[in-house]
Amino acid sequence: MNNVYIQLGSNIGIRESFIAKSKEQIEKNIGEIILESSVIETNPWGNEKQNKFLNCVIKIKTPLNASRILEKSQEIECNLGRLREEKWGKRTIDIDILFYNTEIINTKKLNIPHPLIHKRDFVLIPLSEIAPNYIHPIFNKKISDLLNEHKKNQQTIKL
Repeated sequence: MNNVYIQLGSNIGIRESFIAKSKEQIEKNIGEIILESSVIETNPWGNEKQNKFLNCVIKIKTPLNASRILEKSQEIECNLGRLREEKWGKRTIDIDILFYNTEIINTKKLNIPHPLIHKRDFVLIPLSEIAPNYIHPIFNKKISDLLNEHKKNQQTIKL
């Protein structure tokens, strides 16, 4: 079985419902949720002229390979009404694979670990809640340390 961390986000419609429905479909089509973070509300990232997001991170156990998880995740997004109109645009649900075991995967369709984890508080905060000691396989740092570094960088930028 494979251990996979996944980020869920929603900023249109009944956001709580889209998060819940995506979890149900993940359990039905991808794997068992064994850990889940709190749901937090965050400002949009990348395209700031849109509604706030609800975000959470889950850990699943699955027999599927990473490519198949991506396919199934995109099917779930489509089933829940996600439209890919613009990069970092509004969405009913966003499903991002953060980590797949401790593997590093770089293909045209898939980059794992997700390349922007260390820059996104909406990922780091809930991920740190359920996996503070998980070691990022590229940075070789704990998630809790990446979160602390991110917070320091944010404070420096705001001064």
